[in-house]
Amino acid sequence: MNAKDVIKNTINMGHEILTTYIGDMSDADLMVRPVPGANHIAWQLGHLVASEREMMLGAGCNMPALPDGFAESHTKETSTSDDASKFHKKDDYLKWMGEQRAGTIAALDAIADADLDKATPEAMQEYAPTVGSAFNIVGLHTMMHAAQFVPVRRKLGKPVLI
Repeated sequence: MNAKDVIKNTINMGHEILTTYIGDMSDADLMVRPVPGANHIAWQLGHLVASEREMMLGAGCNMPALPDGFAESHTKETSTSDDASKFHKKDDYLKWMGEQRAGTIAALDAIADADLDKATPEAMQEYAPTVGSAFNIVGLHTMMHAAQFVPVRRKLGKPVLI
């Protein structure tokens, strides 16, 4: 197993956990907050999609486009909105997530192993100092947010899955 295999495993595991946790959720369920002030899943899904694209662009990768205004509708400032009309359907989030993920994996497959050690731009240094760490953070970021879905599942009376 090489570095790319480990990174792909992290990315794929995060995606599997996330899709398992939201598999039996409705669009309305995605708008439930586990407690006041916590982010609902719809916002988190959009944040994950937009941030994956931004991280990979920052690492020098070509990524698929997102709908106009998508990233702007999933910022820290929009996280407090409970207006479902300002968010998207679960299937749309999964589609866009799949497109970004395919772009990430294609970029990982194409990059030379030595380029994984290259530095990322200054703005990324704190959380992903190298291109390889930027790829890896995609999977870790997904898992971190997926873990936040568990309290919503409990609140909704959904079964324990993992």
